[in-house]
Amino acid sequence: MLRSASILKCQSGKKTLRHCVPSQLRMSRQLHARRIEGVDKNIWVEFTKLAADYKAVNLGQGFPDFSPPDFVKEAFGRAVSGDFSHHQYTHAFGHPALVKILAQFFQGSLGQEIDPKDNILVTVGAYQALHCTFQALVDEGDEVIIIEPFFDCYHPMVKMAGGRAVFVPLRPKAGPEGLQSSSHWALDPEELAGKFTQRTKAIVLNTPNNPLGKVFKREELQVIADLCVKHGVVCVSDEVYEWLMYDRAQHVKIGEPPEKGFFTAEAHRQYLVGVGHKVLSPAGEADTA
Repeated sequence: MLRSASILKCQSGKKTLRHCVPSQLRMSRQLHARRIEGVDKNIWVEFTKLAADYKAVNLGQGFPDFSPPDFVKEAFGRAVSGDFSHHQYTHAFGHPALVKILAQFFQGSLGQEIDPKDNILVTVGAYQALHCTFQALVDEGDEVIIIEPFFDCYHPMVKMAGGRAVFVPLRPKAGPEGLQSSSHWALDPEELAGKFTQRTKAIVLNTPNNPLGKVFKREELQVIADLCVKHGVVCVSDEVYEWLMYDRAQHVKIGEPPEKGFFTAEAHRQYLVGVGHKVLSPAGEADTA
């Protein structure tokens, strides 16, 4: 008991727990799981430090200089000021009222019936949504195709799930006036097709793309959908920037129904990650077997 107390006291100081624990009590085996080797770096931590060191404007993260609108603050106040029934453990996959509204919304945009209880999962941020998706889908040795350039968390999450990332790049294809916008970056259909193997479990689609800002066109999505159907592959569609459209660009969901000019024979083989100011709601089938 005294030894435990001394360890806790040491934790509150500047020394790490490793320095506090006597050598004879330390683990003889490797402490961290091998699956996290090489995933300890974080680009956001690195850039935030560089921006602070050199007094640079940090465009990598948002720092609002204004308060939320009054109606948001008022709604929050009403929510936390309610009776005791508002302060209980709720439905594990999201508050019933919230998942019902999300199901209605995605039902309209995807043109298919969405079950609030089985097809919607509310998470704390995109990281949790993606982590849960990869952990639920990827087995040891499965391959996951990731389109380059990509948001930094995809690769380590696939690795931690036991999978192997297979990369395929967006390549610049300049028009008559040169390379002028993100729309000039495109997948090579043959190169993409060559990445699909018997071990391919999923492909990660990010549209609009971070960091390029590329909005995938309907015909580009059709190529991806056809390959997913042909090989029985799941599409994880990260669409967190779908509301940030400029220059008349149109966001198209890979799960849109045939009457909108887009067809995929297995619409249930997709997991959509949408965002409402960092309130993530992955939408997909409960059973993708």
